[in-house]
Amino acid sequence: MTRPILTGATRRPTRGFTMVELMVTLAITAVLTVIAVGAYGRQIRQSRRTEAKTAILDLAGREERNFSTNNLYTTYQGPLGLSSAATTATSAYPVGSGYYTVTITCTNSTASNGCTAASAAPIYTYTITATAATTDQLKDTACKTFTVTQTGLPTAQSSTGADNTAYCLR
Repeated sequence: MTRPILTGATRRPTRGFTMVELMVTLAITAVLTVIAVGAYGRQIRQSRRTEAKTAILDLAGREERNFSTNNLYTTYQGPLGLSSAATTATSAYPVGSGYYTVTITCTNSTASNGCTAASAAPIYTYTITATAATTDQLKDTACKTFTVTQTGLPTAQSSTGADNTAYCLR
């Protein structure tokens, strides 16, 4: 079988893209870029939740060690082996990269001086709360606050205060 020889009259002239084809391609690219950037931002905020979860569980472990040694919980950072970034017992201090702040409070002590280790009544309960601190992380409204108590069970709340533990701690 021989192939026919194409002459100049039977060849199609080569052309580039038309303006309409180029504009359609640019529009599709722009839409995909907007979707990708939004999804990337959500994934970054979601990955930062790990810092908050790690921080509250680490502090809960430190509280339990302090309790086994001193037979009470504390809201001060010194006995927990942390730097003294907080100036008072209930000060919020940043953790990790600073996207969340953590507070340690007592929940049902009869102490009147801020639930310190020097309280008249021993502290047998605590609440550790990590709250979104930066403007970008506050956009993560589904998981704004993470909490753990002496029971060891972590919980998460949305910005409206609704329990969102199943979603945020997965």
